[in-house]
Amino acid sequence: MIATHNAGKLREIRALLEPYGVTVTSAGELGLPEPAETEETFAGNARIKAHAAARASGLIALSDDSGIEVEALGGAPGVHTADWAETPSGRDFRLAMEKTWTLLEQRNAPFPRRARFVCTLCLAWPDGRDQIFEGAVEGQVVWPMRGERGFGYDPIFLPDGETETFGEMAPEKKHAMSHRARAFAKLVDACFR
Repeated sequence: MIATHNAGKLREIRALLEPYGVTVTSAGELGLPEPAETEETFAGNARIKAHAAARASGLIALSDDSGIEVEALGGAPGVHTADWAETPSGRDFRLAMEKTWTLLEQRNAPFPRRARFVCTLCLAWPDGRDQIFEGAVEGQVVWPMRGERGFGYDPIFLPDGETETFGEMAPEKKHAMSHRARAFAKLVDACFR
């Protein structure tokens, strides 16, 4: 089970697991409640989600806690990446990206405006065991937003050495190099090789 209600994350993780013949369902598809993410680390929140899903379903659960850390903002939004997008009517990542850029402008942050996407995966068993896998990709925040692909902050993140933001990249290219792909490669080495 993928311990998420996020359709974008589910789509990416399904694609990453497909070559291994693993069939997945998600916490959202099973109607499981979303646990409160009360930790201040990606690993802590990944553990909360994975263990809650494993206990509720009796299945091995894989969770992902990820976000963008912007250097000039002291690593924010970090574990609060999704929180920055919360509005009374749901998540609005366009608003969150505008907030990020506005804060960088207010601080007169130097260019390039360094950032990194971080992903922590937690694989949890119903008996309480777990394994953690982490990945990151370095880059910078760019403006204006570029691209309609991906999700979250992808349209303002330009990975090092690339000319396209994650929001402009073909999904296959992003999946091959993203923070999630890097964490997932470690999971594959531990579990499928």
